[in-house]
Amino acid sequence: MQQKEDWRLTERILHEVGRGDPFAAAIRGTRMPMVITDPRQRDNPIVFANEAFQDLCGYARDEIIGRNCRFLQGPDTDRDAVARLRDAIRAEEPINVDLLNYRRDGSTFWNALYVSPVRSEDGEIQFYFASQMDVTHRVEAQDTIAAQKADIEEQVRRRTADLEAALETKTLLLHEVDHRVKNNLTMVGSLLRLQARAIPDRSLRTTLETMLERVDALATVHRRLYQNRDIHRFDAGAFAHDLTSDILAGTGRDDIVLETDVASVEIRAADATALGLILNELVVNAVRHAFADDRPGTLALKVYRDGETGRIELRDDGPGFDVDAAEGGTIGRTLVARLSRQLRAETVWRNANPGTCVLMSFPVAT
Repeated sequence: MQQKEDWRLTERILHEVGRGDPFAAAIRGTRMPMVITDPRQRDNPIVFANEAFQDLCGYARDEIIGRNCRFLQGPDTDRDAVARLRDAIRAEEPINVDLLNYRRDGSTFWNALYVSPVRSEDGEIQFYFASQMDVTHRVEAQDTIAAQKADIEEQVRRRTADLEAALETKTLLLHEVDHRVKNNLTMVGSLLRLQARAIPDRSLRTTLETMLERVDALATVHRRLYQNRDIHRFDAGAFAHDLTSDILAGTGRDDIVLETDVASVEIRAADATALGLILNELVVNAVRHAFADDRPGTLALKVYRDGETGRIELRDDGPGFDVDAAEGGTIGRTLVARLSRQLRAETVWRNANPGTCVLMSFPVAT
């Protein structure tokens, strides 16, 4: 009986269909829930609902016909989605929207609704054709995935915060160690200087002062490490500028002009000590030999990066020396050679005509 009534209802839809039209039969018999509304009537009521739609919502045909589709909406139906649907119908345009709808028994389902206008030959809209599909499982799966994603993101956020806190703690500890080492080296240097003043032997006092200069260089390294936020990298350029300036200031000589062209070149923090000791030997050697006997002059420091290699160039305008004759033989040169191997660096002396140029090449941090 129900199918008969559906058939007669379909026959009353006269838009380009006749009695027994296979299109009308397809609408009645399809498993996809479908309704047809008539916008020429007040409030655009439903004028046809197939059995699949009745099964989906739980309402009988006589409870459906003559009502606007909004009767399936409820308190949790998205108002924005409803507004988009209403605007599309007002604009006489098709629309596809997911709506939370309510069955006759009060249970809910997610309805993938597609609404399309049906026009006559003269372009006038006669009906709206609406197909539905229960996509509750799809929406629930999406909600589950979204919840899982949010949970994973929260776990990642918490883990990241824990790691950042651990890194911050490690950084503070290492900085505290560097700070204390720097203070201890400064204290050791002060004690040795007091002792050096009491040594009558000039050669022994000079040897002790040379060691004190190396201690000062180590203290400068740890001061830079303490000031550096990155515990893994060390700016060789900034350090070279600081150490060279400190050494010249310590000589008390204002007749040695320092010219600098220093770029930021990062090395591993673990290589900072070796670099500091090498650079100390090079600068002290230049001051002692290029500017001996109060000879004034210019000391040029250049730090730059060449691909994956860092370079420190120290040039003076002193009298120069025989590079071949000077190879090896001194504690300073031996120390530079050993530390260069430790740093995976190469340090070479060249005649600058006038003066001497020392070029140190080393790998940069990657």
